[in-house]
Amino acid sequence: MTDILNVKNLSIIRNDHSIIDDLSFDVQKGETLAIIGPNGAGKTTLLRAILGLIQYKGTVTWKRGVKIGYVPQRLFIENDVPLTTKEFFNIKQKDTTKIINVLEAVGLSGKSTELKDTEKHILNNKLGNLSGGELQRVLIAWSLLGDPDILLYDEPTSGVDIAGEETVYTMLEKLKKDRGLTIILISHEIEIVRHFTTTVLCLNKEKVCYGAPQEVITQKTIDKLFGEEVGFYGHNHKF
Repeated sequence: MTDILNVKNLSIIRNDHSIIDDLSFDVQKGETLAIIGPNGAGKTTLLRAILGLIQYKGTVTWKRGVKIGYVPQRLFIENDVPLTTKEFFNIKQKDTTKIINVLEAVGLSGKSTELKDTEKHILNNKLGNLSGGELQRVLIAWSLLGDPDILLYDEPTSGVDIAGEETVYTMLEKLKKDRGLTIILISHEIEIVRHFTTTVLCLNKEKVCYGAPQEVITQKTIDKLFGEEVGFYGHNHKF
């Protein structure tokens, strides 16, 4: 397999406090890497660092020519924001056919007359009027414009209920297969990570575990990350 990302000896210090200390890992083409850890562990900071948005020590090396798509953790949009979904997409892509294609990829369009109804609701509606699940899918569709090689998701199910959460992870798996994607995501859902991802990075300012989730996510690891009061739990997800 081919490495798409190499991170070596990454350290981040803010206000004399260590946020991430001497972190190294690789991401291979076709992998789904989950980054897990408690609040304040440095997960979002890590994503920002590998995207080149903040300063760090160490090296971050992307495969030459790689195209990256990114969905942030949260995007709060007030109801009175006048921007429609179509206008939002037009900032990045003017071709309506390509916009419809990515909306279809995330399940926001159907076929025949249903497609027209969905287009009318999603494209012509203000972003602030979309439901939480619709907005989440719109942001994922936005990340697909330009046909990226790798997608970075900062808690893709944040604010989504359990049923919707399962649908989002199932959709991400389908996108990966259909588009030959590599995925890096942050998640708090340990049981979903065990079922969905190929590799997991346990982070609490430093690397606590790294490898296949079935092998490295143990009760001992969970205790070290979150404290002894936290245990395994599941939602009976099927992928």
